[in-house]
Amino acid sequence: MKLAHWTMLGVMVVCLLGVSAVAQDAEETFGCEANPTGNPIGGGEGYSDIYTSGDFTVTTKEELLEALKQAQAGQVVFVPDGIEIELTGTMSIQMPGGVTLAGTRGLNGSQGALLFTKQRSGTQFVTTGDEGRVTGLRIEGPFAGTERTAQNATFMYVRHFRTEIDNCEIYNWNIQGVHTSLGASQVQVHHNYIHHCQRSGYGYGVVVYSSDVNIIANKFDYCRHHIAAGGRPGCSYEAAWNLIMENCTSTELDMHGGRDRGDNTDIAGDWMDIHHNTFLGPKREVGIRGTPSQGAEIHHNWFFNPPEKAVYSVGNTRVYKNLWGPEKTPQEEPIEF
Repeated sequence: MKLAHWTMLGVMVVCLLGVSAVAQDAEETFGCEANPTGNPIGGGEGYSDIYTSGDFTVTTKEELLEALKQAQAGQVVFVPDGIEIELTGTMSIQMPGGVTLAGTRGLNGSQGALLFTKQRSGTQFVTTGDEGRVTGLRIEGPFAGTERTAQNATFMYVRHFRTEIDNCEIYNWNIQGVHTSLGASQVQVHHNYIHHCQRSGYGYGVVVYSSDVNIIANKFDYCRHHIAAGGRPGCSYEAAWNLIMENCTSTELDMHGGRDRGDNTDIAGDWMDIHHNTFLGPKREVGIRGTPSQGAEIHHNWFFNPPEKAVYSVGNTRVYKNLWGPEKTPQEEPIEF
């Protein structure tokens, strides 16, 4: 069973499906503090959609692997509070379509069960079908530092439609936390605490190579790029109501351009919608290293930095109705790139 899901359908549509064109609230808001999702930014205590049991209850690696092999769409694999499962030596664990892997993070002070690895190379989980979900767990990787090493580790490689990752603490993945590949449209990454993904040259909290990725109400800290995107045609994301903490070693949110890929274009994805985020600085907050084909909109954020340092783009980008600097100075005129 699980605790009650969100009760406001309209909020869920806006925040999980990324429908940014929905009318603004009667009172205009800036930054993440207004947070209309009904759940705390970063998840944890106060989160409402928490499982307390499942079709399979697992406490060891062997039980977890067997349950994921047997589980069918609509079933839940549940890891109880207080359980720690070491996954060292077992990578590329298949996450079936329609199956939920769940813990109790946020329930009565629970940190959530811990899944961890000491193995510094490889991907821990890969999706094998649409609409899988990971929720309410702590997912710990092998390396938290910034040093450039030969090893590389990723928490989850998402290849399928409408995968959902929510209310998790995801940390110490030296290459990337969540990677969404081509074909993984409408992925939902929301209400997570993602931190210490900061290996030099890599170090990404969420990587976007797919379309319509919704990155909503997360807390980010200690990443090289909290959100990074490959920028090929078909690549797009919405980032909204996220709290971006002070510790970042490079641009906080980015979209690569054709020069990064060496494909003789200037394309930086299809579109970006970056709104209602709080950026606590001091690194550049948004860098768009090319021209989004359908355009980028950056609005209703609070940026630690002034406009000239906060946002960089090559073209087809509109920056409007933001607050700037510690004084939260309102933006008077739109900025066009």
